[in-house]
Amino acid sequence: MKLPEMMPMRLALLALLGLAACSGGQSAAPEPELPAMPMATLKEATRVLSSDEFEGRAPGTAGEKKTLDYLVQQFQKAGLQPGNNGNWFQDVPLVAITAKNVSPLTFTGGAQPISLKYGPEFVAGTYRVTPRSEVKDSPVVFVGYGINAPEKGWNDYAGLDVKGKTVVILVNDPDWQTAEAKGEFNGRAMTYYGRWTYKFEEAARQGAAAAIIVHQTEPAAYGWNVVQSSWTGEQQVADAANGHADQSAAIGWIQLDKAKALFASAGQDFDKLAAAAKQKGFKPVALGDVKASVSFDNDIRKHASKNVIGILPGKTRPDEYVLYTAHWDHLGRCEAAPDGDDICNGAIDNATGTAALVALAEANAKAGAPDRSLVFIAVTAEESGLLGSKYYGDNPVYPLARTVGGVNMDALNMTPPAKNVIVVGKGKSGLDAYLDRALARQGRTASNEPTPEKGFYYRSDHFMLAKHGVPMLYFDAGDDLVEGGTAAGKAAAQDYEKNRYHGPKDEFDPNWNWAGVEKDLQIYYAVGRALASTTDWPNWVEGDEFRAARDKSRQGAK
Repeated sequence: MKLPEMMPMRLALLALLGLAACSGGQSAAPEPELPAMPMATLKEATRVLSSDEFEGRAPGTAGEKKTLDYLVQQFQKAGLQPGNNGNWFQDVPLVAITAKNVSPLTFTGGAQPISLKYGPEFVAGTYRVTPRSEVKDSPVVFVGYGINAPEKGWNDYAGLDVKGKTVVILVNDPDWQTAEAKGEFNGRAMTYYGRWTYKFEEAARQGAAAAIIVHQTEPAAYGWNVVQSSWTGEQQVADAANGHADQSAAIGWIQLDKAKALFASAGQDFDKLAAAAKQKGFKPVALGDVKASVSFDNDIRKHASKNVIGILPGKTRPDEYVLYTAHWDHLGRCEAAPDGDDICNGAIDNATGTAALVALAEANAKAGAPDRSLVFIAVTAEESGLLGSKYYGDNPVYPLARTVGGVNMDALNMTPPAKNVIVVGKGKSGLDAYLDRALARQGRTASNEPTPEKGFYYRSDHFMLAKHGVPMLYFDAGDDLVEGGTAAGKAAAQDYEKNRYHGPKDEFDPNWNWAGVEKDLQIYYAVGRALASTTDWPNWVEGDEFRAARDKSRQGAK
């Protein structure tokens, strides 16, 4: 379907007013062209990066070396310069830990002993850099959502010493079933307190010997197949001087039906306790005399993975930077499909986003350098907890106070053209106005997330830059398809999540429809180009969680 040749006047006016409101009174960005995108480059880079030859692009493997070599070659070809003081790479010190000889997870002392099978019923690992992990006869305590939020007067660990104990935790926030994004923990829209990463961090701070999250598909936002493929095999952690000795000895997940059996064995009703955990003032509940045991060996390998950084220097203000980010890594070899395929190729997630870095570099170089510098960063170890972007945020090559903002690309979905895009974290920063202006030129709009309870804002690399105050835009393909509407868009998203996400079937398909991706790529181009062509310094909206960090950073730069 052909898009309208003239955008609606009302949409254009709103977009311009939005930009003026967020620009702090500085000059508005000029209208960038929406040139034809180098789709042949995008398609070929996606195909190559997701081929079996790259073995799923796991950090620290032969697949990483091939990925790095390819990206440097493509960045050079596109017209970029090495982005780290003459070097293409930023070393990211990691430790690869592979759990071996994993025992069953057993619970004794209840009405009946319970033994869980590794893989189909539970998964476990550790952040500790140690050759062996063991939890033996550890008292089990249910700590609700495992949240300690003093600013909200909420503490699921109140009055409890969990040292040496195993804590059982619910995923997401207590109010995740609220219809609107309102409430103690922002209702339906997940906060960072709802992320599994936070749950394990807090359990360790409390001194828990082991931390186990109960898997529930809806609040987790994915099925057990994703947990199993993501948590088995080699796992990456950041290197640390103390070997993460302050972390729990074992962390992991269990299936919901096994959690219910565990609670019943302890004389408790899982559903009733889960409901009680939603209320402020919930007190942790010891599961009687039940004790947990699990053990496993760890193969340990220290290595330096790499972020790949290229730059297109600005022509008038090269010391001001606009970022494009995407993660190049995926899961490598993983739980095999029924046909024996054990390579998680990560074609959509995230060969597409990485290939988009190459295509956008080519398009920008062809257009000529903008006023500000454009920095293209392919980060490592996103799948292991945003480790590459965290390392860059903590050790920036370019001063964050001089970093204007950026765009993160994580999975370009192969849906047909849509009337909209889905903005993850819509309304958080002045970057929305840049997006609105670009979309208006295509006759499209920006929509809120349909599933904010999945916490996508805290699940990709923009988060680790936002924590330091850098405004970052992250949007997904639209769900209101030109042909088929939201029903077709929802069906396509569910099909990918169920059948391909984090599995061996996320593979390149030569029959993909790239029309929607091409339009999205134009938007990525337009937003980054506009940011690099203005004197504006966008900020987070007043009261946003990242506003204080930005204000402090910018104050120091003046």
